[in-house]
Amino acid sequence: MDPHLAPQKIARLLQHLKDEMEQLPPRLKAAAKYVVDHPGDFGLDTIRVSAQKTGISANSFVRLAQHLGYDSFDSFRAPFRAALTTGQDAGLGLDWLDNMAAEGPTGQLQAKAARNQINIVSRSLRLMSADRTEAITTTLQQARRCYVTATRSSYALAYYFHYVGRMALPTLELVPRHMGAALDDLLDISSQDCLLAMTFAPYSAGTIQALRLANERGARVILIADSEVIAPGIKADHTLAVASNSLHAFGAIGGAMTVLECLLTHLIDAGGPDARRRMEAYDTLRQDSGAYWPSAKLPRTRR
Repeated sequence: MDPHLAPQKIARLLQHLKDEMEQLPPRLKAAAKYVVDHPGDFGLDTIRVSAQKTGISANSFVRLAQHLGYDSFDSFRAPFRAALTTGQDAGLGLDWLDNMAAEGPTGQLQAKAARNQINIVSRSLRLMSADRTEAITTTLQQARRCYVTATRSSYALAYYFHYVGRMALPTLELVPRHMGAALDDLLDISSQDCLLAMTFAPYSAGTIQALRLANERGARVILIADSEVIAPGIKADHTLAVASNSLHAFGAIGGAMTVLECLLTHLIDAGGPDARRRMEAYDTLRQDSGAYWPSAKLPRTRR
């Protein structure tokens, strides 16, 4: 199959599955949901691996392929596999943005917004050098406690990093914990600790105060911001500068989110088997307590 045509065919297939989802028998419905939710994994894995990941029999995937009019499972999976090749082909460029821009005013704005997001993510990742990332990971691991702080819209980033990161590194603590200020929860911060702070212009007074307290107490400071100079007297041991320019009145957080995802990848990898066991324990506890809507088993730890 021509890999250039794969994305369009997949889009039609996925939409067809979504349209038919509620009418399918339970096992076919579970198989269809897996394909819709994880098209990349579906294209990469063998039928046996897909069955193991989902807890659904291989025959259910074969029956789904037959239901959609394919003569075999492999022919059903073929466009998904071809799309993986397309995704790795750097020569294809970003022509799709030009095509989108030709689809009227909405398409023009969407293409412009998408190009902006691609640019800020790319620039943020280029600034995240390997040696800097290694030093930050080591600082996080060696600290007695590592406080993670941000305020207002940036708090969502801090919450996510802590929520996932604490499974790999239990010494992470999110501040402020409740409705108070970050300073309320940093009373005992010392030179044995570190502070990971996120702030973007206009910089939060609460975050600046937390950074100054960390500096005064001799704690290691990791700063994720849109500038390496955010306020007088603030010193960071490690800084990850991220791009945040946007097409609206608020700074874009796509670059910061991508940097955090990469940092989590390093943190989980550095945690080794202990981190993986903790993540599995968290997931088991959530499943046993009914935290998730009952459905087919998903291939990754759920958040």
